[in-house]
Amino acid sequence: MLRRLIFVAYFLEVGLLLVLVPWSVFWERNYFAEIFPWLPHLLRNNFVRGAVSGLGVVNLLTGFYDLADLLMARRLGDTVSPPSDGTSVSAS
Repeated sequence: MLRRLIFVAYFLEVGLLLVLVPWSVFWERNYFAEIFPWLPHLLRNNFVRGAVSGLGVVNLLTGFYDLADLLMARRLGDTVSPPSDGTSVSAS
């Protein structure tokens, strides 16, 4: 469960960064944009920024979906109790 929660935090953080960073000052002023002369023209293109932001939205949606799935599994796990006679239930 902790591992899934870490994945959820990762997806949400990366998604938020990918949505916001292409439209900030950090996007145009970076090390690679200064080294490669063709890269600043590509980075200023709104279609490229939109594509990166779209990937961020996909990451955010994945994070929220996994978070909802994790919370629902926890809720269902709390309401369903194992049999008290010591036998286990197997799905066949």
